[in-house]
Amino acid sequence: MKEAGYWKGLEHKRVQCELCPHRCIIAESKTGICGVRKNQGGILVSLVWGRSIAANVDPIEKKPLYHFLPGSQSFSIATVGCNLRCTFCQNSDISQYPVHTGNITGEKAEPEEIVEAAKRRGCASISYTYTEPTIYLEYALDTARIAKGKGIRNVFVTNGYINADIVRGDLSGLIDAANIDLKSFSDSFYKKLCSARLQPVLDAITAYHEAGIWIELTTLVIPGENDSPEELRDIARFISSVDPEIPWHLSRFYPRYQYEDAPPTPVHVLEKAGEIGLQEGLVYVYTGNVVGHRGENTFCPGCGREIISRKGYVIAGMGVQGNACTSCGHYISGHFI
Repeated sequence: MKEAGYWKGLEHKRVQCELCPHRCIIAESKTGICGVRKNQGGILVSLVWGRSIAANVDPIEKKPLYHFLPGSQSFSIATVGCNLRCTFCQNSDISQYPVHTGNITGEKAEPEEIVEAAKRRGCASISYTYTEPTIYLEYALDTARIAKGKGIRNVFVTNGYINADIVRGDLSGLIDAANIDLKSFSDSFYKKLCSARLQPVLDAITAYHEAGIWIELTTLVIPGENDSPEELRDIARFISSVDPEIPWHLSRFYPRYQYEDAPPTPVHVLEKAGEIGLQEGLVYVYTGNVVGHRGENTFCPGCGREIISRKGYVIAGMGVQGNACTSCGHYISGHFI
């Protein structure tokens, strides 16, 4: 255990966590909603600092990030725990582990060891992913500071459920890129399926962008829940209002965890969603979880040429040099090798 940041003491040895919008008030010997931040004698501690449940080398495209060092490898780590309760979670075995078991697990991995492993494997970045990096923020930032000093970039793959002032403060200048879930544009969706609220996610997305962190957004399109043209248009309009050049990933849903009420998303629904995104002024819209689909590729907004060809997580062709299309010279937003 390590003392956490982002909290204040209350009377009767209670504490209030100020890390995420839940702002849990935690009695002595209890944990917050995430299950990994505990009131230990009137002090909030992190139960997962230095305890990694996963450590893998992934293509950066898996995050998914398509405009951030495409073709590079990212050393990916996580701890158990999450501050959301998504019924369709794809990594529920580790994200919900503390809730289901009442325990904490993970292999000891100091920040220095993680950075050295990333260097040894030739990774351009470290991704804090698989579960929710917000709930192990102290561990992630301790690692990120060391990585930054070694020339390794830092990536968050996040549900966006974090207090926006922390993004503008401690994450700015340290986290280089983030893929943020925008699961729906309905507060009732967030309440019913995620035990959360919509507005804090929108606030965090804006904060990430204002902090100068490269962001890409992902919407898992679930039939009957968030796939109406009206809602997809609302999402696209919000993204465009922040910055029309933010890439939007429309990901195909497959039944997972506690949610089996819908079939896999029909591909034509994803294609229609992509058309809506373009109609609302978005420049880069992608189809996810459909390997080999044309929507995996990047097209130059200037000349229309296919400039990054993908098949799944593999780059098949690159027509970008620096931030310029090699055909017409049009500026392509992002960070390219």
